[in-house]
Amino acid sequence: MLPFPTIRTRRTSSLILVPLVFIACYTPVLASAQPIDRSNMQTIRPKTTAGLQTFFQTLNYDWVQLENGVPPLILENIPADIEKSACTAVKKRTFFMGLLPMVLLANQEIEEERVEILRLLQKHESNISHPTDHERLAEISKRYGLRGRPSTDHRARTQLLQRVGTIPASLVLAQAANESAWGTSRFARLGNNLFGEWTYKPGTGIVPAGRPPGETYEVRKFSSLYESIRSYMNNLNRNGAYRELRKVRAELLKSEQAVTGMALAQGLLHYSQRGEEYIEEIQAMIRQNKLSRTEEASLRQPKVEVLTSIRTSGSGFFSTRNRAIGHFTPLRHE
Repeated sequence: MLPFPTIRTRRTSSLILVPLVFIACYTPVLASAQPIDRSNMQTIRPKTTAGLQTFFQTLNYDWVQLENGVPPLILENIPADIEKSACTAVKKRTFFMGLLPMVLLANQEIEEERVEILRLLQKHESNISHPTDHERLAEISKRYGLRGRPSTDHRARTQLLQRVGTIPASLVLAQAANESAWGTSRFARLGNNLFGEWTYKPGTGIVPAGRPPGETYEVRKFSSLYESIRSYMNNLNRNGAYRELRKVRAELLKSEQAVTGMALAQGLLHYSQRGEEYIEEIQAMIRQNKLSRTEEASLRQPKVEVLTSIRTSGSGFFSTRNRAIGHFTPLRHE
C-alpha cells in the first residue's frame, strides 16, 4: 500500500507529522467580502504529479468547475515528474491548477493595496492624514517606479492608480507556461523563476547558457514560485516597456469593459525579442487552453476545517504546512 499524504504544522514549537489531509468547506469570496485570512495559509510541497492531483481532489478543486471557487494555497514547487509521468492534458491541467491560487492571491494583494491608496488619498483630501500616511504612499510609489508625491501631485496620483492594477489570470498562466516550459525549465527548477526575469547584479542569479560575451545579465532567483508571480506582476505594472499594457487596461476600465488577458497581451510587444509573434503565441495559448475562464475565478473563503485520515492510490508523499503570508518583503528591482 502506498503512503498517504502528510500535513506538517507549526502550531507548536516542534514539527508534528501526521497522516492527515486538510479538507475544507469554502464559499467563494465576493467583492465586498473580507480579505482572505492569510495567517494560516496552506502551503504544499508535492513530490509527484499524482500526489498533487489527489490533494486537489480532497479540496474538491476541479479545473472544469472553477465556479465552485479556488482554494487559497501556496505551491512550493512544480512536481519533478510532471514532464515524464503525465500526458499533455494532465500536465497542463496540473500546472494551471497549481499556479492559479497564487495568481488570485497576488491579484488580491494588489486590490487591497489599491484600496489602501484610495483611503490614504481620501484622508489627505479631508485634512486628516498623518505623516506616516505620506511615508506609506511614498513607499508604494517607489515600488511602482514612480517619482513625485501622489498626495499633492495630480499627475503622480493618476499614474500610481494606473499602475496599481491586477493582471488577468489567463495572461499570467499563459506566460508562465510559455516562459518556464510548464515549470520544467532550468530557471524554474533552480531559481523558482517562471517568467524569465533578469537581474544585472552579477552572482545573484543563474547565468543562462549561450549568454553573449561581455554581457552581465543573469536570470533572477526567487525564494518561491509565489515571489516570482508577484515580481512578474509588479514588472508589468511599473516597467516603461509595458506602458501600452497599462494603457489598454485603463481604457477598458474607463469604458467599463472586462479586462482580459487577450486584450492586455497586446501590450507585451517588448517582453520578447520576437515581438508580434510572441504576442500571437501567448494569445493562442489563452485560446487553445480556454484560459479566459480563469478570469472569472475567485478564491474560496475558509469556513470549516476538518482533518481526516485518507488512503490514496498512486499519490506518493507530499507535505502541507501552514504558513503566514500576510506580510511581504518589498520587491527589489535591479
